[in-house]
Amino acid sequence: MKGILDFSYMIESVPAIAKGIPVSISIAVVAFGFGIVIGLIGALAKIYNIPVLKQITAVYVSFIRGTPLLVQIFLSYYGIPLVIRYFNFQYGTEWNISFIPAIYFIYVAFSLNAGAYLTETIRSAILSVDRGQIEASYSVGMTTYQSLKRIILPQALKVGLPNIGNQFIALLKDTSLAFAASVPEIIGMAKIIAGRTSQFFEVYIVAALMYWAICIVLERAMALLETRLRRNERGVQNDRN
Repeated sequence: MKGILDFSYMIESVPAIAKGIPVSISIAVVAFGFGIVIGLIGALAKIYNIPVLKQITAVYVSFIRGTPLLVQIFLSYYGIPLVIRYFNFQYGTEWNISFIPAIYFIYVAFSLNAGAYLTETIRSAILSVDRGQIEASYSVGMTTYQSLKRIILPQALKVGLPNIGNQFIALLKDTSLAFAASVPEIIGMAKIIAGRTSQFFEVYIVAALMYWAICIVLERAMALLETRLRRNERGVQNDRN
């Protein structure tokens, strides 16, 4: 009787499944980068009560947080080609949908998803900054932009970094849903390999260990970054004293 696990097969499958790691990381990094921009704009729109943009942000955040990411992926994957076809028909453009890689639809879905959650994270981090410091920056003649750049955002980053880091890790794990749009990330490669041999249990264990290892590295990196920020803050306080 064979054991529960075929360890030799698990080891053999590692290189093939590992080909999905760059894809998973690229989705997370691209989506997180755009998500930060979207989140910052949305947070500022809410904090400074920017007309129209504030209402749009509220609806956008509510929709994204109230629907599953998998549904958002499908909406992007099937919806964007429909929009492109509409523009081709209405305005006589000739955009070829068939040449657009599926991963671009994933970038859109994940960026919008990350942006909604980061909107609330960034907003709460900015609101945590002492109001007295903000008023002091205005009293010495700083503009809103200068106050944001020099006073508010650096302090908000220190407060929000743990939550932002956790959201990036969660985003990386969510990339496992990208295979629904035929994007061969880690889980996608695992499914392809397992489909040839029907040894799903082994390949999913390998995929899980890969995600775990990547998340451990990210957690350590975030911890080091937090430590460095604290040291820099102590150094500045010591210089002032």
